[in-house]
Amino acid sequence: MPRPSSLQREIRQTRPFRSAAEEASLGIVRTAALVRRAVARVVEPSGITPAQYNVLRILRGAGRAGLPTLAVRDRLLEEAPGITRLLDKLEIAGHVRRARSTPDRRQVICFITPRGLGLLKKLDRVIVRADESGAAGLKPREQRTLIALLDRVRAAMRATNSRTSSD
Repeated sequence: MPRPSSLQREIRQTRPFRSAAEEASLGIVRTAALVRRAVARVVEPSGITPAQYNVLRILRGAGRAGLPTLAVRDRLLEEAPGITRLLDKLEIAGHVRRARSTPDRRQVICFITPRGLGLLKKLDRVIVRADESGAAGLKPREQRTLIALLDRVRAAMRATNSRTSSD
């Protein structure tokens, strides 16, 4: 009988995985959860969630032009079921402001405020630890290999999803 894998021991699974693909998928999910927790431990003491932190980073990157609400949603690292609610909370906290677009009054443009920029500047100093935990134990060359492998997985999944959605 094969020795249990590290993931099997970690999640206390006694039976072997059905396939290497199953173990790889579950390994990605488990690792993402651990990285997500590391980010949460860093950002939540500042009164925001990891999803709100992601929105602020996106809007900082957009610069003075801001971004339409749906463009913010499309750039999120993880799907957020209620982008409007997420933005509402950030606006109430003074980190984001929204304005109707002049050419298309139906479109709402989101902007990061100076307060939001200040919060990100404070978090930039400490988020490094969470970022490093996501690649803990890997040498720089291995990190680049991991990045390339994950890029390939996402590209294949996008191709599969676009084929199934057009069928």
